[in-house]
Amino acid sequence: MLVGDTLQRVRRLLAVLAALGLLTGFAVKLAGFASWSPVIWIAVTVPVLLALLAEIVTSLRSGDLGLDIVAALSMTAALAVGENLAAAIVALMYAGGQYLESYAERAARREMTALLSRVPRTAVIHRDGQLAEVALDLVRPGDRLLVRQGDMVPVDGAIAEGVAVLDQSALTGESLPVQRRSGEAVLSGSTNVGDAFDLVAARLATDSTYAGVIRLVEAAQRSRAPMSRLADRYAILFLAVTVLLAAAAWALSGDAVRAVAVLVVATPCPLILAVPVAIVAGLSRAAKLGILIKGGKAIETLARVRALVIDKTGTLTIGQAKLIDIRTVDGITPDELLRIAASLDQASKHIIAQTIVAEARGRGLSLAIPAEVVEIPGEGIEGKVDGRMTAVGGLHFIAVKFGSAVWGLAGDRPPGAVASAVAVDGKLAGLLVLADELRAGTEELLRDLRELGIERIVLATGDRHEVAHFFSSGLSLDLVRSELTPDQKILVVLSERKNGPVMMIGDGVNDAPALAAADIGMAMGAKGAAASAEAADVVLLVDQLDRVLPAMRIAQRSRFIALQSVVAGMGLSILAMVAAALGYIVPVEGALLQELIDVAVIFNALRALRG
Repeated sequence: MLVGDTLQRVRRLLAVLAALGLLTGFAVKLAGFASWSPVIWIAVTVPVLLALLAEIVTSLRSGDLGLDIVAALSMTAALAVGENLAAAIVALMYAGGQYLESYAERAARREMTALLSRVPRTAVIHRDGQLAEVALDLVRPGDRLLVRQGDMVPVDGAIAEGVAVLDQSALTGESLPVQRRSGEAVLSGSTNVGDAFDLVAARLATDSTYAGVIRLVEAAQRSRAPMSRLADRYAILFLAVTVLLAAAAWALSGDAVRAVAVLVVATPCPLILAVPVAIVAGLSRAAKLGILIKGGKAIETLARVRALVIDKTGTLTIGQAKLIDIRTVDGITPDELLRIAASLDQASKHIIAQTIVAEARGRGLSLAIPAEVVEIPGEGIEGKVDGRMTAVGGLHFIAVKFGSAVWGLAGDRPPGAVASAVAVDGKLAGLLVLADELRAGTEELLRDLRELGIERIVLATGDRHEVAHFFSSGLSLDLVRSELTPDQKILVVLSERKNGPVMMIGDGVNDAPALAAADIGMAMGAKGAAASAEAADVVLLVDQLDRVLPAMRIAQRSRFIALQSVVAGMGLSILAMVAAALGYIVPVEGALLQELIDVAVIFNALRALRG
């Protein structure tokens, strides 16, 4: 970042110097000292030319043949034939263009840079009955931290007690704050906009969500788009065409000034500026919406996707069991059955038990404190609730202990649903049915994806056939593949390549190989596994599948604007070069025309920042 700031200051200084020198030359000419004007224009051109030559040498040492050579040739040639005013204008235009490039890229990177600038360095920790501010890398899982109002949550963790009000816009793009209660998970990178609260650290800072986001952002900023590399290859061709056209104009007309005019009007900006500015602008806009695209190559590939392979659990569905039915016997009400079960399940860490507890609290039920609790891991739990012996567990666990009537009550469940039976005082009291749910608006999402150019959509899941087909019924899918192992998902991805670039969307560890194998992998990063986020090219920082739509729209728009800028800019440049070769444009006019094209191209590329 320091090198970038220094480079921007140097470019600004050169642009100011060139502008002042150009104006001073005109001023002394108007004052009657016309002989001094050429000297002043030469004096302000030389520093810009030397800085440009230094950049060219640096590029050549790294193996890059940059289009800046055209600008160096034009300034040198203009000075050689005495077109000092044209040389000074080219110097101003080049220095100003370089500064404008820095400004444009900074504007395009604004949202990504904002993520980097907010990285916390310290945390306030409870230690020996006191508060101490320590370096972030000293925080360990289990430490109790104080998150003050206005502070960023430094590590992933859980609310120790009370309620926290958090702004997650930096991670998810959501503008409204969210509330998290005691025991609920909190992602690092969120900002506390409410009262101070205590957080129990769950991970090291380096393993937390925000640290992972920062690593991905830094990688994205270092990457270059394939279109940028393509522009580098075209640089040699453009340079050759420019030199040959200038030489031909000189040879056929016998006028070296025509050759100079061709050189000064040749603008490389559509190639060297338009592509990176448009691509980075797209990356920045996506980041603002909670969509992290890992670089230019990913955003270009995303714009060309034609086939989609999508996982089910946690992707097409919510990925978390929800209470969908309460079945009772002996006149007990559904809320009372849920309250009893949840009261006992408070003593269990099982995911189903925690889901039941969360559902009861969500309904505002008052839970009792269980006593004499005995849990058989993976089977069920027993104890006293309000003085009554209660048992909650799987169908087999309850059937063995309290009779087979539970099997009749558990009939007619949706495929993939889980039943948790409840017995009170030795008798079956009821059944809680839990199941994953299809995300709302899934069918509309699939239709919108087809409108964006995706021609084939395949569901690939490790679930049983009946579960996969239950969730896929009514969806406009071209193929449903179930009971797949991770390596079989890879084969599904590879087989779809015949239809064009393939995108894979998933969230679990078992999806990571397929995400890496796809042309573009997209991970549900908010709740998904770290392995899938690392393997993917795009990470959705908010747990909303519909974010794939703006991701694709941004990618397609950025690629279109980059191509549009290149084609329009290069077309105008070539027309101007031909006009200069035929003598219709003199060097001074060519220099001014060159800058108009450059500015138009850069501002057109910045349109990718807008929706």
